[in-house]
Amino acid sequence: MAHEATARPRTLTAPDGTPFRDLNGNGVMEPYENPRLPVDERVTDLLGRMTLEEKAGLMFQTMIAINPDGSLVEPDPGAPDDDPMRASTSAMVTGKLMNHFNLFGAAAPRRMAEWNNRLQDLAATTRLGIPVTVSTDPRHGFVDNPAASAHTDGFSLWPEPPGLAAIGDEELVRQHADIVRREYLAVGIRLALHPMADLASEPRWARIMGTFGSDAHVTARMVAAYIRGLQGDALGPHSVAAMTKHFPGAGPQKDGEDAHFPYGREQIYPGGNFDHHLIPFEAAFAAGTSQIMPYYAMPVGTPYEEVGFGFNKGVITGLLREKYGFDGIVCTDWGLVTDSRILGSPFPARAWGVEHLDRPARVAKILDAGADQLGGEAAPELVVELVHAGRVGMDRIDASVARLLREKFLLGLFDDPYVDPDAAERICGSDEFTAAGLAAQSRSITILKDRPSEAADPILPLRAGIRMHVQGVDPEVAGRYATVVDSLEEADVALVRISAPYDERTEGFEKFFRAGRLDFTVDELRPLLATAEAVPTVFDVFLDRPAVLPEIAEKAAALVADYGASDTALLDVLFGRTKAEGRLPFELPRSMEVVDAGHEDVPDDSQDPLFPYGHGLDVRPPTE
Repeated sequence: MAHEATARPRTLTAPDGTPFRDLNGNGVMEPYENPRLPVDERVTDLLGRMTLEEKAGLMFQTMIAINPDGSLVEPDPGAPDDDPMRASTSAMVTGKLMNHFNLFGAAAPRRMAEWNNRLQDLAATTRLGIPVTVSTDPRHGFVDNPAASAHTDGFSLWPEPPGLAAIGDEELVRQHADIVRREYLAVGIRLALHPMADLASEPRWARIMGTFGSDAHVTARMVAAYIRGLQGDALGPHSVAAMTKHFPGAGPQKDGEDAHFPYGREQIYPGGNFDHHLIPFEAAFAAGTSQIMPYYAMPVGTPYEEVGFGFNKGVITGLLREKYGFDGIVCTDWGLVTDSRILGSPFPARAWGVEHLDRPARVAKILDAGADQLGGEAAPELVVELVHAGRVGMDRIDASVARLLREKFLLGLFDDPYVDPDAAERICGSDEFTAAGLAAQSRSITILKDRPSEAADPILPLRAGIRMHVQGVDPEVAGRYATVVDSLEEADVALVRISAPYDERTEGFEKFFRAGRLDFTVDELRPLLATAEAVPTVFDVFLDRPAVLPEIAEKAAALVADYGASDTALLDVLFGRTKAEGRLPFELPRSMEVVDAGHEDVPDDSQDPLFPYGHGLDVRPPTE
């Protein structure tokens, strides 16, 4: 059911000639409505007008859904109310007085823009007319995971962050983030829940695909360039704010398990490498990141309290606020307080180390730790309860609310939160942006091997029109480059696209996290090796994690890696139309035994990798 708000603030003219949006509807330009006043004055004025309930609403950011037609989600009467991602939009905006939302799902860019405008209209019906800040996980890659990224048709398509690191071009990363900024702005998204500044130090970790690889200094350069592309030199009306995550570095997950789940709640440092993981965040601070998100995990065996980082005062106040002097917004990762259901399955709160605390006590500990906002939660009443009970002071609330309001003012949301649906349709996925993404996909591809044997000549680039058998490739696309044949017996070469292995977990939320083993089973290898025995075979492996590939590497005529690339991007490289520039952004271990023996906090620490960090071959140009 759609909800259509009807009230949009009038634009009036003050006696001094200043046009302003009459957000509270009283016909007078209040200081917070005055676009000519300094931001700090506007913040102070608005803060003084807000009730406790309005302040509490500002301190929560949860998921919000969109209907395909761009209307606001309003469940039918009697619909289940235990799915936070299908909650009533009006109940959250006008009931709970919330105005920060993480957009879940997608629609065509025009519809997303129309949805933003409807949402802003709804927010304008509240007493003070505080506009909504819309946030999102990454939307420009190939991976679609409800907890990490959302592939979105209509936006330009790029390699995942390890692919950008494989290219190693800071200016390309800045240009990419600038295109992300322009497409986000077009549909009304003003806060990016990225980049990830974590290191790929533990090969089994399911979220490596969101990192810029294993090298701290390369990651630092990439993260800084990405933030500059999103925000510009300073946060302003044409910026998208960056929420850099996951402080103080989420890579060292025990046994590679992810902290979304109870079995992955521990973060460990057997190599004594805690400070090394801070290097990319130091670059993010220097680049001016507007926000920081701590991770779910709890540090084990460090001087810090063994509680999740969102509850951890030593990490947020002591390290982030005091040591690094960060005075931007700190927003927790999603769902630290309230048990919920995701995709129909129970999903307990990620209250690691404080599971024994009730919900109000968890919120109190988060605020005492120094966080400003609770992600993935919609419970402002808990903050109201804590203040009324004297457990949290108004000064503490006001400090966080001031930070949150300041960002809204800097982004220009109070002066104009609306977007043009025609422009959204024109800008998002434009020919220019699409071509730039495709070129980056090809550039990121990494050539690991290019000869059937030591005595043989390189096989790449392939000859145009060659008879090719394909597996995992669209035959229609391949037919633009080669003569596609149905059987191996007819083929001169085979092209096989595969992904890094993983352990199947559950059918619920966990199925989106590709974790566990990195090596192929005997049954998985058998058909792959049989193909390679029958005909010279080019294998392309999607490296969402560092796969263990010795058997495939031995039998392959050529072995290449991608980090998110279309068939076109890959075939352009294999046929010599585009140059692959990728170099491995993390090492590829030789066996699971060396992975199991490694230190979770030490990048690239196997003694004899199959392919070392930075490995990559150049393909000879095609002969004339």
